[in-house]
Amino acid sequence: MKNTYLYILFLGLLSLSSCSLDTEPLTQLTDTNFYSSTDDAYTALVGCYDGLQVVGGIGGMSFPVASEVMSDDCFGGTGASDGYNFAAVDEFDINRSPADVDLLNGNWVAYYRAIYRCNVFLSKMDQIDWKGDEALRNTYESETRVIRAYLYFEMVRLWGNIPLLTEPSTENIPQANPDEVYAVIAQDLVFAAENLSSGAYNSVDSGRVTKWAAKSLLGRVYLYYTGYYGKSDLVGIVTKVQALSHLEDVITGSGHGLVDDFSTLWPAASIDNYAGEDNKENIFSIKYTYTSDYNGNTDGNHWMVMFGMREFTSYPYGNGWGITVNGKLWDSYKDTDTRRSASIISVDDEEIPFDKINNQREYTGYYNKKYSPMSDIDGNSVVTAVGGVSFQISQFQDYVVMRYSDVLLMAAELGSANAQTYFDEVRQRAYKENFVSTTVSQENIMKERHLEFALEGVRYWDLLRQGVNTAASTIAETTELLSGGVSDTKIISEENIKTTNGLIQIPNTQITLSNNVLQQNAGW
Repeated sequence: MKNTYLYILFLGLLSLSSCSLDTEPLTQLTDTNFYSSTDDAYTALVGCYDGLQVVGGIGGMSFPVASEVMSDDCFGGTGASDGYNFAAVDEFDINRSPADVDLLNGNWVAYYRAIYRCNVFLSKMDQIDWKGDEALRNTYESETRVIRAYLYFEMVRLWGNIPLLTEPSTENIPQANPDEVYAVIAQDLVFAAENLSSGAYNSVDSGRVTKWAAKSLLGRVYLYYTGYYGKSDLVGIVTKVQALSHLEDVITGSGHGLVDDFSTLWPAASIDNYAGEDNKENIFSIKYTYTSDYNGNTDGNHWMVMFGMREFTSYPYGNGWGITVNGKLWDSYKDTDTRRSASIISVDDEEIPFDKINNQREYTGYYNKKYSPMSDIDGNSVVTAVGGVSFQISQFQDYVVMRYSDVLLMAAELGSANAQTYFDEVRQRAYKENFVSTTVSQENIMKERHLEFALEGVRYWDLLRQGVNTAASTIAETTELLSGGVSDTKIISEENIKTTNGLIQIPNTQITLSNNVLQQNAGW
């Protein structure tokens, strides 16, 4: 039996067998005859989106959850009697939970399964009869390449050093230089930016990659790469001028814009006047439904339950597992900033009769409102009302990867001639009649990004791209928190963040399966 390494295992429509057994085929579809028609191509494209959905919806320490736990905005929290895996990530210290040698192993596997699907489909483009419709081919190829780029962007930020696969393979390959990964990300996004339709935003296509999503992601990748690695351009492929040009195109041609009321972006903050998941501000989202089950179908947002109040329901907020929000975030908002109450659940200010403090680790009195499970007026989870199996796996709120306000602030940061206008537009929406103009500057833009995108999985990466030392000094903290109802000292060491370079542990299972071809990140 040939070795098939877990990090490139594919469990899709056309799985490759790792055994040389004589068997009867279970399907008439094969690797050579399936990818032939445009219908086959569409099925394969759906499979790529499904791979993205599975990665995006994975439970526990998903990318959005890890991004918040590692930031200065959230503590690991969870239950007073739970294990300390979330604390290990929060404190960048495996000694907090020495047995957890496989942090994010399920994520690693899911990423490479999804990437494998994309690579297989991309390798079959010439095999498909496109019936002369070159535009359709370019659209499907572009969407697939953006999905692959997005997956690799999450991975390279989390782990820094990862194997790079751009075609189907079962080879046991070493980690690539991050520049090689960023080159593929940049090439994929540029291709999509050049080949997807330039039509304006249409809610009917919500959830599918658009030209505007590709261009917006290019801006985010450019800013992160040049900041974290201290470079002047994106691996020689995208310059600052080009990155800004892509963002300006989104602003002038996409049809996207800001919704009038910030709170309406989030179901738990708006209840009866929610703008909907397909609103004009959402440029790219990972879509979920309530149809997950316990038989392996991962259609729901399995991670959102982590942000709910610990074992407690109070309309409109539903039961959850208690990742807590740092009180410093609440205090960083001015009283006149409408984003504060739209972003954060404040137990005291909302007079919530929370009575599970003894069950909660690292209690602060604050929770994530943007991604809170929800209940109806009778205390029932909203997922069961629509047919969901369980509040744990059937949450269906989409994860918004990119909002229009992000494009405005990125363009301002990159030096747009309209920087002040873009900056003011975001702040005017936040302060409404209390708006007072503030001069646009790098420092003020970063402060505004913190307030605008708090608890959306953006803050940590914004800190890292300002330099590991800046991130470490900002996140480091020694404070007293209630754990199990008892005061406990919480320590996040600046030195730990510097030692790890802000990266996460590579799962030990993957190192073992690679026969130590993969090397562990420093500090883990």
